[in-house]
Amino acid sequence: MLKLISSFVFAFIISPIWPLGQNPLPGDPFLIVNKNTNEVALINDNRVQTVIAAATGKTEDLTPEGFFTVTVKAKEPFYRKSNIKGGDPNNPLGTRWIGFDAAETDGRIYGIHGTNNPSSIGKYVSQGCIRLQNEAVESLFDLIPIGTKIVIVSSPEDFEQIGRNYGAIQ
Repeated sequence: MLKLISSFVFAFIISPIWPLGQNPLPGDPFLIVNKNTNEVALINDNRVQTVIAAATGKTEDLTPEGFFTVTVKAKEPFYRKSNIKGGDPNNPLGTRWIGFDAAETDGRIYGIHGTNNPSSIGKYVSQGCIRLQNEAVESLFDLIPIGTKIVIVSSPEDFEQIGRNYGAIQ
């Protein structure tokens, strides 16, 4: 009986696990993608640090909504679908890849990445990824370690409120 009570106390009081996965600690980097506004916000040090224009999926269902974890990062990513090397101006992934585990994938299917088509930013044009200007994704790249939490929503709320909802801002 004591073992059962101890397990309960650990699982529900001490454990950092919450219904959406590992609880982000206030102050840790945290990304919010709002498909409603096609913007990405970096939350760090318990506040919204920057908001960046983005492009998301052509249709509502292409960019998955939910709570995810950054699992892969790459400079000059290789575009496998068309066998285009990183650094090639024809590479639609641009200069950086920040991959996350959406739809039970390993971070190599869905990601935040640059683009070779800057005029697409702000539009609903992707196959599911989140596109940023190359300069923007390069600036985020060094600030986002593997393990960073990312939430993708379609919300009328501002980034500060969304951050509070997910525990990234106190």
